[in-house]
Amino acid sequence: MKRFTAPLIATAAGAVMLLGTSPVLAHGGAAGGAIGGLTHPLLGLDHLFMLMAVGTAAALISARLLVWALAGAVLGAAIGLAGLNLSSAEVVAALSISAVAGMSLLAGKAVRTADAIGPLSIRGAGVGAVVGSGVAIHAMLHGLEAPQDGNTLIWWSGALLSSALVCAGTCLLLKKLPPALTKAAAITLIAIGGLLAIGQVGLLAG
Repeated sequence: MKRFTAPLIATAAGAVMLLGTSPVLAHGGAAGGAIGGLTHPLLGLDHLFMLMAVGTAAALISARLLVWALAGAVLGAAIGLAGLNLSSAEVVAALSISAVAGMSLLAGKAVRTADAIGPLSIRGAGVGAVVGSGVAIHAMLHGLEAPQDGNTLIWWSGALLSSALVCAGTCLLLKKLPPALTKAAAITLIAIGGLLAIGQVGLLAG
């Protein structure tokens, strides 16, 4: 697995260091309409990598985790639309990428088949809660950024569609690749989350 992990982490680290403190991570207003909704989850590195982390967890553990992700997205969006926010939410959002990716590695070692982790089991609920919480934080930021007008529903439909496509696409792709490469992707996402968090701390400190 080392032959996959080292190049992935090196490439990701370079990209994140170059972009980690750029405006692409800034959370402000979002463009309206269906196109704005479709592109919004893809234009922020932290949002995009979170979706990839969820897809990686689904590939390593169970596709049922996508249901937990959807529940977290709905909850987080409602919190954001209500105007509620967390202190240093951008840092927490970045760290949630590492949390989901790290959990997928740890749980993946204990779970050898998708059916071994039912959504109502204690283990399944714990893993699902990690995924749902991580997605909820990012959806909360979406809720704070989403346009408040007559096209809000269209915007959210676009955002949900693109998010689902990235999560499901990542899961399907990684299931076709060697397990070692999937684990290497998870390790890379752990590093990416940490680097993005450091970049956000630097922005706050600056």
